[in-house]
Amino acid sequence: MKIHEYQAKEILRKFNVPVPQGKVAFSADEAVQAAKEIGGELWVVKAQIHAGGRGKGGGVKVARNLDEVRDFAAQMLGMNLVTHQTGPEGRTVKRILIEQGINIDRELYLGITLDRSNSKNVVMASTEGGVEIEKVAAETPEKILKELIDPEVGFQAYQARKLAFGLGLKDNQHKNAIKFLTALYKAYETTDASLAEINPLVVTKEGDVIALDAKINFDDNALFRHPEIMEYRDLNEEEPLEIEASKFNLNYIKLDGNVGCMVNGAGLAMGTMDIIKLAGGQPANFLDVGGTASKETVANGFKIILSDPNVKAILINIFGGIVRCDRVAQGVIDAVKEIHVQLPIVIRLEGTNAKEAGELLQKSGLNFEVAGSLQDAASKVTAVLK
Repeated sequence: MKIHEYQAKEILRKFNVPVPQGKVAFSADEAVQAAKEIGGELWVVKAQIHAGGRGKGGGVKVARNLDEVRDFAAQMLGMNLVTHQTGPEGRTVKRILIEQGINIDRELYLGITLDRSNSKNVVMASTEGGVEIEKVAAETPEKILKELIDPEVGFQAYQARKLAFGLGLKDNQHKNAIKFLTALYKAYETTDASLAEINPLVVTKEGDVIALDAKINFDDNALFRHPEIMEYRDLNEEEPLEIEASKFNLNYIKLDGNVGCMVNGAGLAMGTMDIIKLAGGQPANFLDVGGTASKETVANGFKIILSDPNVKAILINIFGGIVRCDRVAQGVIDAVKEIHVQLPIVIRLEGTNAKEAGELLQKSGLNFEVAGSLQDAASKVTAVLK
């Protein structure tokens, strides 16, 4: 689950992670009032959407007086903000963050996430603050410092010192960075976050180390432990079909293609999308219906897929390990008849009772294309499109 920048900073404050003083606003009047309460002579007006690159899209402005705060707020609220992460369709700005201006000396990068190749959390730091870490990794990977965290002992003080030293920080800057790193890791671990990214992490001319920006994502599987974090969920920032799918416990992610995919198992779903691409098609979604794939599950999956107007054909790829293929086949037949699916459907069933499943599909009287292998399924669904 993703949250807004201002929400991430609210969480960081609870763990004593230094962040700028700021307030969220939903109107130009609220923005001006927030600036007055913050005080000072310089403010930053920041659009709040679940995407990076806001500054390049006109979503971050520096205001030098209250009139500029009002003007920038009025311009941003309701605007369609397009960044490299939103795609060309952009996102509508419905809230903004007003923050105090900071006397910046250096901009750095700091991130914490799970290194799946090592099955450990990793703390990453770089002198290249304000730049997408993917770009740094691709062009100058030697500028990324990494510390793997042993889950049995946690983040150690020597690792914080090593990272701070690697960033070229000295004296008070070094001490403040160690405190920052330690507090951020505690926030990451305690909240069951999957990502905590501070970009940029700034060092002020006074020697303070502050999170100028903050992005935190959370592990959906752990949210039952954090009802207070669930309250931060903003459905306006999520894909409507993904919200609908979550109501039925379906793992669905909308993509830009035209082949609707219904698969059981995340790994098989990824493999299915890959082979569709190799066959010349474009997957329209990731949809993992889980291990049961009952009639109700299949019917709900169809409804979600068919809600995407770009879908022109459907590929069902089920491996019958826990679930029997003949039960899945009967579920597909019943669901297609019930909701009157008109699009071409290619089905590949493999595993327990796959032969019986094929017989059921052939006798159903419905226009299914039955595939004998995954490659055959991808070839047939792309052929249908052509």
